[in-house]
Amino acid sequence: MTTKYDLIIVGAGPAGLAAAIYAARARLRTLVLDESVAGGQVKTTHKVSNYPGFPEDIKGTDLAKAFATQAERFGATIRRAIEITAHDFSGPVKTIELDEEETVEAPAVIVATGARPRDLGIPGESKYKGRGISYCATCDGAYFEGKDIHVIGGGNSAVEESLFLTRFARSVTIIHQFDHFQAEAATTEEALHNPKIEVIWDSEPRAFTGEGGLQALTIENVKTRKTTDLKTDGVFVFIGYVPRTDLVKGVVALNKWGYVETAEDMSTPVPGLYVAGDIRAKSFRQITTAVADGTIAALAAQKYVKQAVANVAA
Repeated sequence: MTTKYDLIIVGAGPAGLAAAIYAARARLRTLVLDESVAGGQVKTTHKVSNYPGFPEDIKGTDLAKAFATQAERFGATIRRAIEITAHDFSGPVKTIELDEEETVEAPAVIVATGARPRDLGIPGESKYKGRGISYCATCDGAYFEGKDIHVIGGGNSAVEESLFLTRFARSVTIIHQFDHFQAEAATTEEALHNPKIEVIWDSEPRAFTGEGGLQALTIENVKTRKTTDLKTDGVFVFIGYVPRTDLVKGVVALNKWGYVETAEDMSTPVPGLYVAGDIRAKSFRQITTAVADGTIAALAAQKYVKQAVANVAA
């Protein structure tokens, strides 16, 4: 079974849903595909404080739901928990096979698949994933009620999620490789004044150990090279993200960091193929920049689809 659309958007994060809102309002038959529920990384963020239009903090899950509801209100179709089993973006009609059962096609595709949490790549990490090591405070924070936990990282995500984890944990110790945070000043100040939060500076994790489950974290001071074993009830890792570019590898060029290079209008060298959001090479990755990418990609795709339809009619 093959279903035709004007535009297919892969990824239902802020970039993909913003694109869906604009495309659906332009009366394009718009399909959004996602392997999970809509929202991308936003749905795993406990609160959003800097998205315009919300004077008070808004839960990430609520903001994600609002994005999806708005896109569907304008007529976009969102398919959740979908596996893409094959795809071909090379021709004038792009095709995507879903769950090995059906095919969808459109003259234009926007890939907005975002990024996944970066692994540390140290001994014990794979063994204790889901057994003491987590990459999502919103998902797993409640499991550490009254526990002593550690957070790896020092950027906005690490510090913001550490603050969130203090709602549950007895203590939160942040391990950071530098002697200062890279987080926003207001967030940094709040964390440093929180009585539940301690910081170990100039240190990096080296291994996870334990019997049955995670029990200890080995860290090394990057200046003195001294190693220390810390008892822990759990570790949360927030050291950045890796772009999810599987759909476009070999189709478009990636830069040396693995991100997709696009034109200003989010187009790629492949006609009708656009890329938006966190997988795109750019200086900053925020909800607002993802939404901007999605908006631009949808407007560019709209023009492309209109021309493609005109060419067929001619």
